[in-house]
Order: sequence, then C-alpha cells, then structure tokens
Amino acid sequence: MSKDHSLHQRRRLPSPQELEGIPWLHLLTSAEREKAIGQIVVGDALAGELICRVGRAPTYWFGVVEGLLKMGIDSDKGFSLTFTGVSRGGWFGEGTALKREPYRYNVQTLRASVVAGLPIACFHELLEESIGFNRFIMNQLNERLGQFIAARESERLNSPDVRVARSLAALFNPVLFPGVGEVLQITQQELAYLVGLSRQRVNMALQRLVAEGWISVAYGGVRVLNLQALRSHTLGAP
Repeated sequence: MSKDHSLHQRRRLPSPQELEGIPWLHLLTSAEREKAIGQIVVGDALAGELICRVGRAPTYWFGVVEGLLKMGIDSDKGFSLTFTGVSRGGWFGEGTALKREPYRYNVQTLRASVVAGLPIACFHELLEESIGFNRFIMNQLNERLGQFIAARESERLNSPDVRVARSLAALFNPVLFPGVGEVLQITQQELAYLVGLSRQRVNMALQRLVAEGWISVAYGGVRVLNLQALRSHTLGAP
C-alpha cells in the first residue's frame, strides 16, 4: 500500500463483517441504519499515519474497526502528551464533530489499522433524528469525561505502575471500546507509547500487575482478570 495517496483517497465501502463491528449501528431504526450504512466508509491506514491533525476541520466522525490509535498533542518544543489510546470498536472526536471546530489534537495509528468514518453531515442528521444515536453520543461523552479525570488523577499520583494499570483499564472500557473482548492485542512498546514510559519500565509495571493477579500477559496481548482493581489501583503511589 502506497503513502502517495491519502487515507481519504484510499477509502472503500465497508464489508458486512466490518459493519457488524460498529456498535452504534445496532441502536438505530431500520431507516436510520440504512442511511448511515449508505455513507460509512473505511480506510486501511498505515502504521504511523495521522487520522486527525491539529488545526484541520473535521470531515468525518471516526471509529476503529481494527487496530490501535493514540490521541495526543506534540508541541513545537518536542514535548509530547498522549491523552488516550483508541482500540477496536472505539469511536472518537464526537466533541469536535458536535462543535464543528478544528481538531485540537492529533490521532495517529500505532500499527496498521482499519478506520471507519461517518461524514459530519450524516453525523448531525442522526443527532437531529435518532434517539438511539443521541444516547450513544451522550454515553460516549460521559465516559470520556470520566476517562480524562482518571488520567489527570494518575498524573497527580506520579506513579508509573498506576499509569500503566489505569491505561490498561481505560482500553478495556466496555462503553468506549466494546470490540476489545477479553484480550487486548497490544505490545509492550505500544503501551509504552501510550503511557509515556520506557518499554522496560512498562514491563516492570506489568510484572507487578501479574503478581497481584489482576492481569495475565501473553505474546502480543494482555488479558484483564480484575478490571475494577486496575481502575482503582494505587499500588506504589505516594
């Protein structure tokens, strides 16, 4: 696949299996679902490709069909801050889409991913017409707010173990990422990118979480055994 063409130029129609993995479609009426399916497109994004860029106006509301993305900002001074990861089944950017304002963050793939997009015009039509869609967006915004509050609390505690634990818990959020399932396909290096730590430090944190019995680690993935413990984790915090 060539980088000579943008993701928009590489867009295609979704397969039935890809549509099945879009959680909010099942909340629509038959007529609403038919309208949305007629406008949803997907794109096969390359590793490291920008899906959203600071300063650009939104043209789609995006979701992850397969893969892993990170949302954050990069300053002119080389400082980088990751807000959250976005895993399979997650849709993001509804706040920006609602306000029709330019993005204040970047969203980039951490690996080759399949990304779906609903045109902004259709997004607003569904908001005006669909009770089910409105409820989905409201739940998204509420969960997102809780996620960012938890992230700020983790920063205040300044514990690498807490950051790793709560980042994993965030990626297993059943509302924001219903497609993850029981095992999150993520490497230690990808997790390190998301939490802003070295891979070696992430490995140490994972070993502690395994010892607590809260997760198990397999090649290329993490299984959460106690989600509530990860969410409230304070082990090693001052």
